[in-house]
Amino acid sequence: MSLGGCIILVALGAILAFATDWHMQGVNLDLVGWILMIVGLLGLFIFRSVGRRRGLAPRHTTVVEDDREPRL
Repeated sequence: MSLGGCIILVALGAILAFATDWHMQGVNLDLVGWILMIVGLLGLFIFRSVGRRRGLAPRHTTVVEDDREPRL
């Protein structure tokens, strides 16, 4: 699952859990929304850990300042 897919799942889950007042017989939309948010967050964490292992996610960067005079 891509990063965009994870974000879409979290957003869709939040909409179903918090912003709707529909009532469907046999389906609890609040629970479905919470499940989608949890799956999306798990996907984000997995994407981040796999990306860090493969070098896709940014790691800590070291800045080295050079105080020497420029060569002419």
